[in-house]
Amino acid sequence: MISLKQQHISKGFLIAGIMNIFGVLIFSRVFTNEVISEYDAIVMSNFGLLMIIVWGFAYISVAKNYKNVPWLIAVFAVEKLIYGYVWIQWLLNNNLSEVYEKDMMAGIFYTIYGINDWLFCIFFSVVFWKVYTKKLPKQ
Repeated sequence: MISLKQQHISKGFLIAGIMNIFGVLIFSRVFTNEVISEYDAIVMSNFGLLMIIVWGFAYISVAKNYKNVPWLIAVFAVEKLIYGYVWIQWLLNNNLSEVYEKDMMAGIFYTIYGINDWLFCIFFSVVFWKVYTKKLPKQ
């Protein structure tokens, strides 16, 4: 299994939160980039983007006490799994170059958001397993 120190795990939660919060704010140009919601009016509506930010704050909120909430970490993993799956479906059913033609920031957003979600799905899954099985490393 992947070896992670507790300080690195805490930083992982912080990074996950920062990626969600600032990723949305930057690429959506603080909710003014209409191209993002044009290409996924449900998941990536302004409300959906706001909820991604809320998830980011949730990750940050447990960075120091994640060991006390193993099932919440499992929820984080499932949430990232769902977004990762939705991203793959989006890529299979949309033309990414068309998004880039309309707006570079939206194109970059749709190129990378799922990669981020899959990576943090793995991270949250590993952390959940370590916490659930009490196989956490020493400080």
